[in-house]
Amino acid sequence: MRGKKITSTLTAFALLSSSAMADVSYTVQKGDSYWNIAKRFNTSMESVMDANPESSSSYLITGQIIKIPSNTYTAQKGDTYYLIAKKCGVSLSSLLSANGKTSSSVLYPGQTVTIPDSGNGYTTYTVQKGDTYWIISQKYGVSLSDLLSANNATNNTLLNIGDKVKIPSSSGTGSSGNTNSGSSGSPSSGPYVTYDTYTVQNGDTFWNIAIKHGIPYSELLQVNSLSQSSKIYAGMKLTIPVHHVPVKYAPQGYGELLEWFSEAQYVVPINTDFKVVDLATGKSFNARRTVGSGHADCETLTAKDTAIMKEIWGGNFSWNKRSVLIVVNGRTIAASAAGMMHAGNDGAPGGEWTSWRSDNYGEGINYDYIKGNNAHGHFDLHFYKSIGHSSGVESSAHQANVLKSAGR
Repeated sequence: MRGKKITSTLTAFALLSSSAMADVSYTVQKGDSYWNIAKRFNTSMESVMDANPESSSSYLITGQIIKIPSNTYTAQKGDTYYLIAKKCGVSLSSLLSANGKTSSSVLYPGQTVTIPDSGNGYTTYTVQKGDTYWIISQKYGVSLSDLLSANNATNNTLLNIGDKVKIPSSSGTGSSGNTNSGSSGSPSSGPYVTYDTYTVQNGDTFWNIAIKHGIPYSELLQVNSLSQSSKIYAGMKLTIPVHHVPVKYAPQGYGELLEWFSEAQYVVPINTDFKVVDLATGKSFNARRTVGSGHADCETLTAKDTAIMKEIWGGNFSWNKRSVLIVVNGRTIAASAAGMMHAGNDGAPGGEWTSWRSDNYGEGINYDYIKGNNAHGHFDLHFYKSIGHSSGVESSAHQANVLKSAGR
């Protein structure tokens, strides 16, 4: 695909004033590919690859900075969404959807507008081993009948590795005006999973491999048909699920509404650092997810962060639940936090048995991994549809806070 001229939307960009266009650079994150980056920026994979000819392969390295073909426009005096759509050769509905707007939204001079790839309504997919039309339809969240129709295929049509399949836009895209249902510009409103292979190294454990790849320990075992008693050895081949979580639209000042088990836990995996922003006051502190399965168990990074956290909760640690935003890797996620540090001992090694734990938890495993932060243990951080570790059910108070943080 390299060397092809960038057409469609990029050609239409020439109609716009060059001073109105904005260059975009992007730092590659763990799990990124040219495909999901292109979808995130509402452009084509070929366009992104063409914009980065210095890359000698289709593989990306975490931390690598790449160029994104200009696909944003700064509104000028007299502009409307209709005029911009006409200039760029895209439909008004797709432009509104890409920007989380409706036909009644007001456009102001200086406002940045995302220009979606016109794409003729299709995304191209290269068939992989084991693919069928049904599997591809599930991966992209489109109906099997629409997928077959777009490719002049039937239920009996065979696919070969390397075949190119047209993926039609999912039903309802661009016409309903519902901008809260999924990621603008993505072929599917929900997450999807691909798979990598990992070769076990000396010193590896199943737990460390799961943490390294940002997935739950139980999921790693399940995908590989293993159990906690299974033996691990150097050279062993493991299948690693890679979860792709599209960016969802959120109103300005609010966060994406991500479901915990299928989305949020992969955006905020164990050992991830992030910023917690209190929705009501705007005050913020830094934290890290250290453990947690039904929800995220987190610790403040420093004594200063702990002091700010206590200030937000009225000067003391508290089980009161507050609406918060989690800022992580350029994304803002809706969440709810309780301000009580518990189940830990800052003076004992994390993960080991200790005779005392904060908030009257008594003896047990020490859930305090970050030392010197003037806090014993961790605090609870809930996302959409997360559950309590003991109760196994959702907290109505936490869920109400999450929805509030999402602007619902």
